[in-house]
Amino acid sequence: MSFAEPQQKNMKFSLENELLSRRDFFSWAGTGLAGTALMDLLLRQQSVRGATPKQATVPVPHFSPRVKRVVHICLIGGLSHLDSFDYKPSLKKLHGKEMPTDKKPETFFGKVGLLRKNDFEFQQRGESGLWISELFPHIAAQADELTLIRSMKADSANHTPATFQENTGFRLNGFPVLGAWLSYGLGCETDELPSYVVLPDVRGYPAAGTINWSNGFLPAQHQGVPFQSEGPAIRDLFPERQISEQTELASRQLLNRFNQAHLERAGANSDLEARIRSHVLAAKMQLAVPRVTDLSGETAATRGMYGFDREETAPFARNCLLARRLLEQGVRFVQLFSGGPFGSPRINWDGHEDVKRNHLREATRIDQPVAGLLKDLRQRGMLEDTLVLFSTEFGRTPFTQSASNTVGTGRDHNMNGFSVWMAGGGLKHGISYGATDEFGWKSVEKVVPWHDYHATVLHLLGIDHTRLTWYHNGIERRLTNVHGEVLHEILA
Repeated sequence: MSFAEPQQKNMKFSLENELLSRRDFFSWAGTGLAGTALMDLLLRQQSVRGATPKQATVPVPHFSPRVKRVVHICLIGGLSHLDSFDYKPSLKKLHGKEMPTDKKPETFFGKVGLLRKNDFEFQQRGESGLWISELFPHIAAQADELTLIRSMKADSANHTPATFQENTGFRLNGFPVLGAWLSYGLGCETDELPSYVVLPDVRGYPAAGTINWSNGFLPAQHQGVPFQSEGPAIRDLFPERQISEQTELASRQLLNRFNQAHLERAGANSDLEARIRSHVLAAKMQLAVPRVTDLSGETAATRGMYGFDREETAPFARNCLLARRLLEQGVRFVQLFSGGPFGSPRINWDGHEDVKRNHLREATRIDQPVAGLLKDLRQRGMLEDTLVLFSTEFGRTPFTQSASNTVGTGRDHNMNGFSVWMAGGGLKHGISYGATDEFGWKSVEKVVPWHDYHATVLHLLGIDHTRLTWYHNGIERRLTNVHGEVLHEILA
């Protein structure tokens, strides 16, 4: 992106004409750069329409996409599939019995108590008859929209690497997350907003913080842009004080000369060029963000459907409604986090001590807002070309985290089998795919590793997961590494 130098007769500037303190200079320079970006927007001869230029080396989409945008609800801490989406009648019959196995199961905390029945009653829901528990009554009412995968498998029972794998396909940090790959491959349908927006839990960032929406080795423009979950969506979006028009115009001229000289020395695709693009985007966001994040125009019925009228649901309701508005405005990937950092007291889904109490609190916060989002997307005709993802890094054990002769109230981490769901365009709705064993301990039927999950998501967006790559450290890297099979059986 190049800057057009403002034209104004008899406009000259030198540092001798106006003496500035060091603090004033940096304030002036920062405002000037944002001003230059804003001028770039204002001087354009055509209105802002369509996608930004795609950066992928292989043009995408590779084939006709089923969907064009994604919203991902990411549950931090490990949702118990046994108490939500994976009904195991055997656990009720064997409640209080030992796990029938020849070898002691490996667990994160090394405690293998007795088997425990589900803490929330299951019912068959909708015309599809999917078994979903009363933990999520509002989501259960949308059962016929869901595509349940009950045979997920992760490679780590440790929260942070498991969450990395959920989002990047790798257990180590330094790799791009799904949203960054989509930004890189598909760009954005607007150039006023980022391709990838993150809406964290109001209680705090997940473990490892911003790494959870990292661009990894992809260009910096593809990293997730976090919005605040309360107060202004973006902090310091506007300068605290204004400077004169003359000073602002002069600063743009000076910075334009500095930038052009730097670009001539550094060449194309330099870090400076990336910074210039980010400031151009920031200027456009000054106009777009206040408009998109202003929820006052939404009807009382819409706000009530999301749960704005209840204190416990209002924060996530705001994020879900904002997600819909961002998708409407052309954002490619919106990620909502349910659950904050690990600590005491717990503020996420990590139900070691008491699954029933922990999960009831966390589910109450998100159940109605998520169901409201599904209903809202459907009634607006957006669900047909939107993909909704609902996932967690792993599940919980069928036996309790307690002494070997005790039925405790908490469950440990379980990477061997758990559940996630999808909804939206291109999917068979009201179905379940795969299965765990009779205890819900291990996935045994149509096992789905994260690479297959990611390959399927990319496929729905018209991307061949083997062809979306980035050359890094001598390797053509991709989201699915050297693995991945599309789950064709769940596709419509």
